[in-house]
Amino acid sequence: MHLHETLEVPTDAHRAARLLAEPALAEAVARQVGALAHDVAVTGTPDGAFTVSTRLTLPTDDVPAHLRGLVGARIVVHQVEAWRAPAADGARSGTVTVEIPGAPVRVTGTVTLAPVAADACRLEHEGDVRASVPLFGSMVEQAAAGALRRALAAQHQELRRRATQP
Repeated sequence: MHLHETLEVPTDAHRAARLLAEPALAEAVARQVGALAHDVAVTGTPDGAFTVSTRLTLPTDDVPAHLRGLVGARIVVHQVEAWRAPAADGARSGTVTVEIPGAPVRVTGTVTLAPVAADACRLEHEGDVRASVPLFGSMVEQAAAGALRRALAAQHQELRRRATQP
């Protein structure tokens, strides 16, 4: 299943990258999505290449009941966004992977940050959700894509909020 999410961020691309590289942003998103536990690690710096690794323990309340038996009462989600160094205007790209250890679901894709004006940029996530489950693969992919969309919406909301703060 293909996934594409876009957000206009009310700040320049350099500042947006600094915000994306702050562990506090990922921690706020973890709280918004109802994580029972979370761990965030950032390597590198927003002036160059950087990687944000997030591990969340989430309840499976939103997983359809007939699929909950495949994943249990809790799942661990490991997301890695690896950003390349920026161009002079702050534009940059990277890769994103999301894995759920013990579950047959994997998300791979790209992430881009591009200036659209002096004080605005666009953040795009694009990728594919794949589930290797006979018969139920499509339903698992839809459930995973829905959860990922909710997490991206929380990230976008928090990023926009932080971008408008002095």
